[in-house]
Amino acid sequence: MSSEEARAIDLLGRVPYGRVATIMRALPFVAPARHIVVDGRVLLRLHSGLGYHHACLGSVIAYGADNCGSGADQVWSVQFTGTAEPFEPTAEELALFGAAPREVDGEPFDPVYMRIEPQFVTVHSLDYSTERQSTERQLKHVA
Repeated sequence: MSSEEARAIDLLGRVPYGRVATIMRALPFVAPARHIVVDGRVLLRLHSGLGYHHACLGSVIAYGADNCGSGADQVWSVQFTGTAEPFEPTAEELALFGAAPREVDGEPFDPVYMRIEPQFVTVHSLDYSTERQSTERQLKHVA
């Protein structure tokens, strides 16, 4: 595993949800998914009732997650691209996924599980620490 992949895996472990992206009926779509990382593989749980997994399974997909809404000074985004394959989670993996939602769009949650073997990994980071420090100094001078 490259240092970029190791960093991406570490960052992905810091948030529970991300977005899966692929093409469905010739149109791009993005859907939320729960993820865990096991042995360098990204494991996803989606709601089967929406049918998105049909477009994903056996296809190349992108999966991304970030901490953009966290308010952190160090903002990051990771993206994994690879082929999505179905899998049956072990008891340990199910425990790592944690509790499932009761409903999705008013329907009972019905999970489907996919595994991504990352072929391309991208990490982007934004450093806002200097900008926020400058803003805080300006606010102190005004007060």
